Amino acid sequence: MLLRVEDVHGFFRNSPLSQVANQLEKEILVSGIYGTNTIEGGLLTEQETAQVLEEDPAKLKEEEARRVGNIKKAYDFSHGAAADSKWRPTVAFIRQLHALITDGLTSVEERNQPGQLRDNPKNVVTRVGGAATGGSYKPPQFGRDVARLLAALVDWHTELQRQQVPALIRAPLFHYYFELIHPFWDGNGRVGRVVEATILLAADYKYAPFALARFYLSEIQQYFRLFNTCRLKAKRSAENPNLDFVMFHLEGMLETIKRLHERTNLIIKVLLFENMLKRMSDNKEINIRQYAIASQVLKNGPTRLDAIRVAPWYVALYVKRSEKTKQRDLSDLRKKELLILDKEDKLWPGFAQ
Repeated sequence: MLLRVEDVHGFFRNSPLSQVANQLEKEILVSGIYGTNTIEGGLLTEQETAQVLEEDPAKLKEEEARRVGNIKKAYDFSHGAAADSKWRPTVAFIRQLHALITDGLTSVEERNQPGQLRDNPKNVVTRVGGAATGGSYKPPQFGRDVARLLAALVDWHTELQRQQVPALIRAPLFHYYFELIHPFWDGNGRVGRVVEATILLAADYKYAPFALARFYLSEIQQYFRLFNTCRLKAKRSAENPNLDFVMFHLEGMLETIKRLHERTNLIIKVLLFENMLKRMSDNKEINIRQYAIASQVLKNGPTRLDAIRVAPWYVALYVKRSEKTKQRDLSDLRKKELLILDKEDKLWPGFAQ
């Protein structure tokens, strides 16, 4: 599985990413933030998430918008850190991520302080999970234990890196043990997924590290359940108790990279089709009305023909034109295979064949 992920990622990297980098990055930013935020109870839709990310972060006042803005700051911090070839996870880095993610939020656990490790007072017990996730777990309760374990996890990762254990193995292991330590009062899931993504980014895995959050969301029950499954295996001293979580991560990376590759190919097809339409219009191979129709179908996606005929932009094109002209324009677009009419009377861009 590790080799399969490396192979498909190598193939993905060799695709013409530079042509679509900006659009792909924007889509992954929205999708990744929506995924990781929704896993932890965020209420914004993907479209609403995209709208928030267009706003000035300094002006985000509503709680749900701040959650999204905070994750964006954490993503930016992660990218900046991973750009340094000598970067590796540290306790300071993790605390800074947590500070960014929970800054100014009122919906977090009342004891939560941005960047401050958990230290349970007497008679206050933290438990993680429940029946829906395969059982509940009592993480370390006392601050000194939490700090010692987190520091040990960071040192252990450094040793794995020194021994050249692949990032595709190190990242999910770090994520898994980080969540078991559960070092903060709130925000542990979001922090753990960003640290995992940063380890992958630092190893030169493009786009997929943050897009992976969408896979976790789509498999959310399995995602939560595996933390308990692997923990209970370790408790029984089973061989390779955390293998299932690592395999789950690798499957997610494989699926995510394949999906990104398909998306990249589609974006490129759209760009090529746009360029072809413009060239044909400039060369008078299609008229301005045909160019407008094909461009609208490309922009809006598959659209029923009867809906197009009553659209204001379409009506405006043919104010002084006959029905015969309308039919001729559409017939010519189909003849040139610039548009396709399917059995449900929907028009598709020509490349959809």
